[in-house]
Amino acid sequence: MNIGIFGGSFNPIHIGHLALANYLCEYGEVDEVWFLVSPHNPLKERGDLWPDDLRLKLVQLATEGYDKFRASDFEFHLPRPSYMVNTLRELHRTYPEHTFTLIIGSDNWEVLPRWYKYEELLAENHLLIYPRPGYPTDKGTLPPNARMVDTPLLDISSTFIRQALREGKDVRYFVPKEIYEYIQNYHS
Repeated sequence: MNIGIFGGSFNPIHIGHLALANYLCEYGEVDEVWFLVSPHNPLKERGDLWPDDLRLKLVQLATEGYDKFRASDFEFHLPRPSYMVNTLRELHRTYPEHTFTLIIGSDNWEVLPRWYKYEELLAENHLLIYPRPGYPTDKGTLPPNARMVDTPLLDISSTFIRQALREGKDVRYFVPKEIYEYIQNYHS
Protein backbone atom coordinates (compact mmCIF):
# COMPACT_ATOMS: atom_id res chain seq x y z
CA MET A 1 0.00 0.00 0.00
CA ASN A 2 1.26 3.50 -0.81
CA ILE A 3 1.00 5.61 2.34
CA GLY A 4 1.19 9.39 2.16
CA ILE A 5 3.06 10.78 5.15
CA PHE A 6 1.69 14.17 6.11
CA GLY A 7 3.83 15.35 8.99
CA GLY A 8 3.36 18.50 10.95
CA SER A 9 2.55 20.13 14.22
CA PHE A 10 -1.17 20.32 13.32
CA ASN A 11 -1.47 23.21 15.75
CA PRO A 12 -4.45 22.76 15.14
CA ILE A 13 -5.49 20.55 12.24
CA HIS A 14 -7.92 22.37 9.93
CA ILE A 15 -10.03 21.84 6.84
CA GLY A 16 -7.12 22.73 4.53
CA HIS A 17 -5.12 19.75 5.84
CA LEU A 18 -8.11 17.45 5.54
CA ALA A 19 -9.23 18.60 2.09
CA LEU A 20 -5.71 18.18 0.72
CA ALA A 21 -5.33 14.68 2.19
CA ASN A 22 -8.79 13.70 0.97
CA TYR A 23 -7.94 14.88 -2.54
CA LEU A 24 -4.68 12.89 -2.57
CA CYS A 25 -6.52 9.72 -1.53
CA GLU A 26 -9.53 10.08 -3.78
CA TYR A 27 -7.59 11.09 -6.89
CA GLY A 28 -5.18 8.17 -6.68
CA GLU A 29 -1.97 9.81 -5.50
CA VAL A 30 -1.84 7.63 -2.34
CA ASP A 31 -3.92 4.86 -0.82
CA GLU A 32 -3.96 6.34 2.69
CA VAL A 33 -2.68 9.42 4.48
CA TRP A 34 -1.06 9.11 7.88
CA PHE A 35 -1.09 12.38 9.80
CA LEU A 36 2.16 12.25 11.80
CA VAL A 37 1.82 14.72 14.62
CA SER A 38 5.27 16.14 15.28
CA PRO A 39 6.35 16.82 18.86
CA HIS A 40 8.28 19.89 17.72
CA ASN A 41 9.54 20.99 14.33
CA PRO A 42 13.25 21.78 14.79
CA LEU A 43 12.94 24.68 12.32
CA LYS A 44 10.15 26.40 14.28
CA GLU A 45 10.00 28.13 17.63
CA ARG A 46 8.15 26.16 20.29
CA GLY A 47 6.27 29.40 21.11
CA ASP A 48 2.54 28.76 21.13
CA LEU A 49 2.74 25.05 20.33
CA TRP A 50 -0.23 23.37 21.94
CA PRO A 51 0.45 20.27 24.08
CA ASP A 52 1.28 17.07 22.17
CA ASP A 53 -1.68 15.14 23.57
CA LEU A 54 -4.12 17.91 22.61
CA ARG A 55 -2.85 18.15 19.02
CA LEU A 56 -2.95 14.37 18.66
CA LYS A 57 -6.49 14.22 20.08
CA LEU A 58 -7.65 16.87 17.59
CA VAL A 59 -6.12 14.92 14.67
CA GLN A 60 -7.80 11.74 15.93
CA LEU A 61 -11.16 13.51 16.09
CA ALA A 62 -10.70 15.06 12.65
CA THR A 63 -9.78 11.79 10.94
CA GLU A 64 -12.41 9.50 12.51
CA GLY A 65 -14.84 7.86 10.15
CA TYR A 66 -12.71 7.99 6.99
CA ASP A 67 -10.81 4.74 6.56
CA LYS A 68 -8.11 6.31 4.37
CA PHE A 69 -6.86 8.57 7.19
CA ARG A 70 -4.83 7.62 10.24
CA ALA A 71 -3.77 9.83 13.15
CA SER A 72 -0.29 8.87 14.29
CA ASP A 73 1.92 9.59 17.29
CA PHE A 74 4.80 7.68 15.64
CA GLU A 75 7.25 10.56 16.12
CA PHE A 76 6.38 10.81 19.82
CA HIS A 77 8.28 7.55 20.30
CA LEU A 78 11.42 8.55 18.40
CA PRO A 79 14.46 10.44 19.72
CA ARG A 80 14.02 14.20 19.79
CA PRO A 81 14.32 16.40 17.98
CA SER A 82 12.51 14.39 15.33
CA TYR A 83 13.92 14.71 11.84
CA MET A 84 11.85 13.55 8.88
CA VAL A 85 14.73 11.59 7.33
CA ASN A 86 14.95 9.48 10.52
CA THR A 87 11.19 9.19 10.82
CA LEU A 88 10.87 7.86 7.27
CA ARG A 89 13.70 5.39 7.81
CA GLU A 90 11.99 4.09 10.92
CA LEU A 91 8.64 3.87 9.11
CA HIS A 92 10.27 1.81 6.33
CA ARG A 93 11.84 -0.47 8.95
CA THR A 94 8.65 -0.83 11.00
CA TYR A 95 6.27 -1.28 8.06
CA PRO A 96 8.24 -2.96 5.26
CA GLU A 97 5.01 -4.00 3.55
CA HIS A 98 4.21 -0.37 2.69
CA THR A 99 5.76 2.26 0.46
CA PHE A 100 5.82 5.78 1.82
CA THR A 101 5.48 9.11 0.05
CA LEU A 102 6.25 12.32 1.88
CA ILE A 103 3.65 15.07 1.38
CA ILE A 104 4.94 18.64 1.71
CA GLY A 105 3.80 22.08 0.66
CA SER A 106 5.69 24.20 -1.83
CA ASP A 107 6.60 26.46 1.11
CA ASN A 108 8.48 23.55 2.70
CA TRP A 109 9.97 22.55 -0.65
CA GLU A 110 11.53 26.02 -0.82
CA VAL A 111 13.27 25.56 2.57
CA LEU A 112 14.06 21.85 2.18
CA PRO A 113 17.82 22.55 2.05
CA ARG A 114 17.51 23.64 5.70
CA TRP A 115 16.10 20.23 6.71
CA TYR A 116 18.39 17.80 8.49
CA LYS A 117 20.12 15.50 5.95
CA TYR A 118 17.77 16.70 3.22
CA GLU A 119 19.91 15.17 0.42
CA GLU A 120 19.50 11.73 2.02
CA LEU A 121 15.79 12.33 2.51
CA LEU A 122 15.46 13.18 -1.21
CA ALA A 123 17.60 10.24 -2.32
CA GLU A 124 15.67 7.70 -0.24
CA ASN A 125 12.04 8.82 -0.63
CA HIS A 126 9.30 9.91 -3.00
CA LEU A 127 7.76 13.33 -2.45
CA LEU A 128 4.44 14.87 -3.43
CA ILE A 129 4.53 18.66 -3.35
CA TYR A 130 1.28 20.58 -3.14
CA PRO A 131 0.94 24.28 -4.04
CA ARG A 132 0.92 26.97 -1.36
CA PRO A 133 0.08 30.61 -2.11
CA GLY A 134 3.20 32.69 -2.65
CA TYR A 135 5.51 29.71 -3.21
CA PRO A 136 5.57 28.86 -6.92
CA THR A 137 7.50 25.74 -7.83
CA ASP A 138 9.04 25.08 -11.23
CA LYS A 139 8.04 21.49 -12.03
CA GLY A 140 10.93 21.25 -14.50
CA THR A 141 13.52 21.62 -11.73
CA LEU A 142 12.22 18.81 -9.51
CA PRO A 143 14.26 15.65 -9.04
CA PRO A 144 12.80 12.43 -10.52
CA ASN A 145 11.34 11.23 -7.21
CA ALA A 146 9.56 14.54 -6.43
CA ARG A 147 6.35 15.54 -8.15
CA MET A 148 4.13 18.60 -7.99
CA VAL A 149 0.43 17.74 -7.66
CA ASP A 150 -2.33 20.05 -8.83
CA THR A 151 -4.48 20.06 -5.72
CA PRO A 152 -7.13 22.64 -4.87
CA LEU A 153 -5.52 25.71 -3.31
CA LEU A 154 -6.82 26.54 0.17
CA ASP A 155 -5.06 29.41 1.91
CA ILE A 156 -5.74 28.42 5.52
CA SER A 157 -3.09 28.07 8.20
CA SER A 158 -2.97 26.90 11.79
CA THR A 159 -1.30 30.21 12.64
CA PHE A 160 -4.36 32.08 11.34
CA ILE A 161 -6.70 29.84 13.37
CA ARG A 162 -4.69 30.27 16.61
CA GLN A 163 -4.60 34.05 16.14
CA ALA A 164 -8.33 34.19 15.45
CA LEU A 165 -9.02 32.13 18.59
CA ARG A 166 -6.85 34.48 20.68
CA GLU A 167 -8.91 37.38 19.31
CA GLY A 168 -12.16 35.64 20.24
CA LYS A 169 -13.18 35.07 16.61
CA ASP A 170 -15.58 32.31 15.61
CA VAL A 171 -13.61 29.89 13.39
CA ARG A 172 -16.16 27.10 13.30
CA TYR A 173 -16.02 26.82 9.50
CA PHE A 174 -12.23 26.58 9.31
CA VAL A 175 -12.02 23.40 11.39
CA PRO A 176 -14.25 20.33 11.57
CA LYS A 177 -17.18 20.71 13.98
CA GLU A 178 -15.73 18.18 16.45
CA ILE A 179 -12.45 20.12 16.57
CA TYR A 180 -14.17 23.45 17.12
CA GLU A 181 -16.26 22.03 19.96
CA TYR A 182 -13.27 20.31 21.55
CA ILE A 183 -11.20 23.51 21.42
CA GLN A 184 -14.05 25.51 22.92
CA ASN A 185 -14.39 23.04 25.81
CA TYR A 186 -10.63 22.76 26.29
CA HIS A 187 -10.18 26.52 26.63
CA SER A 188 -13.25 27.03 28.87
